[in-house]
Amino acid sequence: MKTFVGFGEIMARLVPPNHLRLRQAMPGTLNVTFAGAEANVMATIAMMGGQTRYVTALPENDIADACLAVLNSMNIDTRYVIRTSHGRVGLFFVETGANQRPSKVIYDRDGASVTLVAPEHYLWSDIFEGANWLHISGITPALSRLAADAALIAAKEAKATKVTVSCDLNFRKNLWNWKPDCSRRELAEKTMKSLLPYVDLVLANEQDAEDVLGIKAGQTDVESGRLAIEKYPDVAREIVRQFPNVSQVAITLRQSISADHNNWAAMLYDGQKQQAVFAPLDDEKLEPYQIRNIVDRVGGGDAFAGGLIFALATPELNEPQTALSYATAASCLAHSIAGDFNFSSRSEVEALMQGFASGRVVR
Repeated sequence: MKTFVGFGEIMARLVPPNHLRLRQAMPGTLNVTFAGAEANVMATIAMMGGQTRYVTALPENDIADACLAVLNSMNIDTRYVIRTSHGRVGLFFVETGANQRPSKVIYDRDGASVTLVAPEHYLWSDIFEGANWLHISGITPALSRLAADAALIAAKEAKATKVTVSCDLNFRKNLWNWKPDCSRRELAEKTMKSLLPYVDLVLANEQDAEDVLGIKAGQTDVESGRLAIEKYPDVAREIVRQFPNVSQVAITLRQSISADHNNWAAMLYDGQKQQAVFAPLDDEKLEPYQIRNIVDRVGGGDAFAGGLIFALATPELNEPQTALSYATAASCLAHSIAGDFNFSSRSEVEALMQGFASGRVVR
């Protein structure tokens, strides 16, 4: 089996228990796990039986040791993680929303080790030995110029060795501040447009394409929950027109009814055939998953990306409609699991694809 590679930042994630707000919970107990967009994708793939490798930079301290131990426990190869004598493990705090109160994320990641390491320090030729896929995101390039350069070099090195490259646009406005003479959106657009010529599969949510590339899906308004789903093939078509190297575009479609109730679906566009498929389907009609009583929605997009990448690289799953159905089911299940990592197996995902959605006890 070939290896899936992820490059990016991993952080400690701190969450108050029982839907408490941070001002209620502190001082007190916070639940600590580890998370990061690219690491989340590798965790999803590893849970499904894929061979994975994760690349980042972490300091030489006990927190980083604990982080690597978690990744290793999932059989994720971390041998090419750079350990530094400077920098830190970034943090982010999550207030889990409920009803009409949305979830809230607070970042504390300035000075993270991965933002301080120049791209030439990574052993790219060794990293891509035996690899068939590289996954990156728009989050890591937002952190620092060095991190952006490293992501670009990773994509270039991957393409030079005929490794498929996927990139989730993942626009995070508050992170794009490493070039003071440039607006955040301009910096994101310029940086990501330099990276996308080396990408085969682009992933995005309803708003990323507009925020990063200026491409909008009709009258979509994610704040009000109104999605112009029929316009999303046009968005994908325009991405492929601007970046002819992109062979596929996947867009997740989240209709947020409340913090506890989301409708969830997705689209996959084939640039060569100029055709789009949607999932999940009921009698060939789009019928989004109605996800009620959400446990944790943070990381749901990464679970989708991991499911799609795994399916596209797996012969019996790689037909576009099947691959998209698999990815959408995987991300649906992720909403039932606390933390960013999707601890769902391939068999569980396939059961949901086949309609086993009642939640009955499995004995």
